Amino acid sequence: MPNALCGSNTCRRAGCLPASDGCTAVRVHNADGQYTMTAYPVFPGITFVYNEAHIQSVPRETPERAADDIVEISHCREGRLEYSINGAVCYLEPGDLAIARTSSVSGESYFPLRHYHGLTVRMDLNKTPQCLSCLLDDVKVQPKALAEKFCGRKGGFVARANPSVAHIFSELYSVPGTIQKGYFKVKALELLLFLSTLDLARDETERRRYSRAQAELAKAISKYMMEHKDDRVTLTQLSERFHLSGACIKKLFRGVYGVSVGAYIRTQKMESAAYMLESTGRTILDIANAHGYDNGSKFANAFRSVKGVNPAEYRCRLRAKADKPYPNGV
Repeated sequence: MPNALCGSNTCRRAGCLPASDGCTAVRVHNADGQYTMTAYPVFPGITFVYNEAHIQSVPRETPERAADDIVEISHCREGRLEYSINGAVCYLEPGDLAIARTSSVSGESYFPLRHYHGLTVRMDLNKTPQCLSCLLDDVKVQPKALAEKFCGRKGGFVARANPSVAHIFSELYSVPGTIQKGYFKVKALELLLFLSTLDLARDETERRRYSRAQAELAKAISKYMMEHKDDRVTLTQLSERFHLSGACIKKLFRGVYGVSVGAYIRTQKMESAAYMLESTGRTILDIANAHGYDNGSKFANAFRSVKGVNPAEYRCRLRAKADKPYPNGV
């Protein structure tokens, strides 16, 4: 549910949804990577926010007022998002859904894999209609009742990916510009109607939770590994340095980052390479060398294992998007 407000400008880069009246965008671009947030008003008090991150973290917005009345419904499309609710830490994977009051969410927006695409539906309960039947007769859903249902006792709710959630959100990542405004309204009502029947027994917050101390320990291991990514650090060495058994390190690291330590290093190298392909004019072989590969074929195979395409095709797709900056999708 990232909503960093570090700096703003009109968003006209490839990958954003078509521009529309009322659309606002924020872009963070620094040596660590980039993050783009594009917001579209749908109904009074209801906003769709598209998030695209190729960065480790961004600061969260500081609300101008108490945020008990602001609820965020977050869907992870790609990558991984750290979600801190009342001091407990959970991680959203592709397809997962989370609901929380912003007052319950703390810390920065942290992306463990330096890669995240997702959608946040933001509801300001002071501005939404009391009951959405005023918009459609048969949608008798009260936003405040939904907030109490999912956020009342624990402050938030996390659900594993399932076909119903996938159906609702998948269509929101590819919206023809000609019907965008109306389509957003239809999908907002569909989502809220679906949530009104969602079983609270699907809540996985407790099963997935980590303490802040555990999350910070995993991050310390990650930082150490990245600082020594070319040194072939062993699990035994990590155990000695962090005073944990190898089994504990493996379990904790996979819980926070979703992959093994070895796979994490490879993924980070390829995400860094992808960022160079997008933001620089360096040759593919030069980028390969910068990431420890002296063989173009090995680099291409490693890149394909993470990004799904080889480096040349990845760069070609980026250029195609740049030539058509308003694709019908995100």
